[in-house]
Amino acid sequence: MTEPQLTLAQMAVNVLTTADGHEKTALSRRYAAAWRAARTGETAAIEVGQASPPLHPSRPDAPELLHPRDVPKRKPGSPQGRIALLHAVAHIELNAVDLHWDIIARFTHVPMPLGFYDDWVKSADEESKHFNLMCDCLASLGSHYGALPAHAGMWRAAEDTVDDLMGRLAVVPMVLEARGLDVTPGMIALFRKAGMTEAVDALEVIYSEEVAHVAYGAKWFNFLCGRDNLDPKAEFHALVQTYFHGALKPPFNEEKRADAGLPPDFYWPLADGEAPAYAR
Repeated sequence: MTEPQLTLAQMAVNVLTTADGHEKTALSRRYAAAWRAARTGETAAIEVGQASPPLHPSRPDAPELLHPRDVPKRKPGSPQGRIALLHAVAHIELNAVDLHWDIIARFTHVPMPLGFYDDWVKSADEESKHFNLMCDCLASLGSHYGALPAHAGMWRAAEDTVDDLMGRLAVVPMVLEARGLDVTPGMIALFRKAGMTEAVDALEVIYSEEVAHVAYGAKWFNFLCGRDNLDPKAEFHALVQTYFHGALKPPFNEEKRADAGLPPDFYWPLADGEAPAYAR
């Protein structure tokens, strides 16, 4: 007797409830490949289905998770500081894997086109790759994910928007992931100066692919606004002020944000400091 085929939502829960980072990302990539094969007609169709995702994803015993203010500060120009920076990126990428699978499983009650699921499965697959790239960089420096403490704040956005799909899109891809577009060029420059070509290559892959993740957020946020006859800019401002704790911090990577569908008048009014005239 053959086992019933998993739905996409069940796949998402399986990823979320896998603790080990390498096992989680391997499962994530396998499920993403299965979804792609089904969507291109190579295998039988996979239903989106429904499932009950956990409020918090499973996590390995290490790293120790601390409040952001308690995470030790290290100078990024030192060897240990560069290891700490790579470890922090690995932690962000692993959280992103769970965030993307969570948006798939948690909001199946909201009618969405299949393209919505295509985008977030692709994003989860790429975040899984990014985590493994960072782990390879850490291994080349004699370290590993879990060797240092990490901050516990990233999942707060998921908790705060647990019942609000538009809020989730506004805060996770359109604020948190957009922040990655702002800071990654500086990290690339730092590792290039240190002659760390493996880290530079990995971060350039991450930088190029994260633009699309932010764009998926903007696309589906605007889709929902259009369906409900809402003004996207006003709605974005209201949701970020509701769910995001603190002001957005410039400088902003305006070119890459524009590539992702985020115009300046979306984020500058929420920032510390006065917006330039074109963003008001």
